[in-house]
Amino acid sequence: MPSLEADATFGFDPYAIAAAHLSPAARAALGRLQETLDGSIRPLLAEAWETATMPDGVLEALIPLDLMQPEAVDAAEAGSSMFAGFRNYVLARTDVSVATLYNAQSGLFRTAVALGGSPAQAAELDPRVRSFDLKGVFALTEPEHGSDIAGGLATTARRDGGEWVIDGRKKWIGGAAASDVLVVFARDVDDHAVKAFLVPTGAAGVRLEAIAGKVALRPMQNALITLDGVRVGEATRLANVNGWRDVAGILRAMRSDVAWIAAGLQAGALDAAVRYVRERHQFERPIGGFQLVQEKLARMLGNTVASLAMVTQLSAHQDRGEFADENSALAKLQTARLARETVALGREVLGGNGILLEHDVARFFADAEAVYSYEGTHEINALIVGRALTGASAFT
Repeated sequence: MPSLEADATFGFDPYAIAAAHLSPAARAALGRLQETLDGSIRPLLAEAWETATMPDGVLEALIPLDLMQPEAVDAAEAGSSMFAGFRNYVLARTDVSVATLYNAQSGLFRTAVALGGSPAQAAELDPRVRSFDLKGVFALTEPEHGSDIAGGLATTARRDGGEWVIDGRKKWIGGAAASDVLVVFARDVDDHAVKAFLVPTGAAGVRLEAIAGKVALRPMQNALITLDGVRVGEATRLANVNGWRDVAGILRAMRSDVAWIAAGLQAGALDAAVRYVRERHQFERPIGGFQLVQEKLARMLGNTVASLAMVTQLSAHQDRGEFADENSALAKLQTARLARETVALGREVLGGNGILLEHDVARFFADAEAVYSYEGTHEINALIVGRALTGASAFT
């Protein structure tokens, strides 16, 4: 028997990183998550990918687990970057679209409310966010502004008595069609400062169009959103977002989520590749016994473990209150870069079968490209790190 075996919840973890950073109760909660993923969600994935739809059964299976405050897990640990990271890791190890869907609520939306809202807003809304009674998404990126969104944000908000009038467009907003509200970031036409608003998806003037033709994150429903004279009350404005610095603080707290997803998708690709080579025979022997195959698997394991070690250290710093743009940027940059290599090696190991959904690697192979670009491209994250290294900004 092999001496390295995948843990049911965390995959190949030869240095027991999960055990070192999570309590037994937290590991048990994530074990229940993995059982749900295996029993209720994994069987839906091939068809979800084929049809580019997100089955209703995904959230129906996940919401009852109460993953933002699991039973028996201490509240401080449940709310930690470490637990949230491992939650994303386990989700992404099964499927990146599933992880992205859950993180749209637990990470993007919840963080925007927690950091962007006033203490009263956060206290009122957080229980509803945790229970999914209020579903929301983070609407920042625009059709013409992604990497340059800080200076290029074109969506506007105009004060009109006790209301705000919002005009603009947002793009790539995952999960928008199934949400109750959009956290819309817009530039105040009077003071030019960026502000944030909770805009109901059913409000007059809001139009959502599904983005079709994607070759990655196919089940995840991304939307192009048009806001045409949308009126919302002052009470919907997140009180602590009064400029780009506040938006950057929210993004700084969230970028680690994507690094964890990049690590988790590598774990999933490695699981699938190892399963395959133990079963597949060529030249009258299992292909897992060939030298070139083993070399590729070893590199996949090295990338996965290195990524997991990196994101756990990042989360440990964040849980001590140490947030630095360059640290989260470096983790996202490196884990996403390694993910590209890891999934490519997995695809190579499976040969032609590596492009078939039935063997799982194909999903991770495609999704690594999306993860490489979202929440800050490789180049933008590299410039953040480079600025920290040299003291000179290379942004134009």
